Amino acid sequence: MVNPEKIQKQFGLRVRALRQEREMSQETLAFDAGMDRTYVNSVEQGKRNISLVNIVKLANALKVEPAELMKKS
Repeated sequence: MVNPEKIQKQFGLRVRALRQEREMSQETLAFDAGMDRTYVNSVEQGKRNISLVNIVKLANALKVEPAELMKKS
């Protein structure tokens, strides 16, 4: 069975890991993705069921393919 909370948490950890690898702040990632910093923070904490459009925005800002965000950290 699919556990939405676990998926959201894993996704958020992956976003955070990629952001930190690039030495980006949440503010920079949010700006580059056209999002609010508090939204990025809630994504990284696994508190958001993020839309496909926002997955692509984050991937573009991190300069990765969207599928990269689905890999486990």
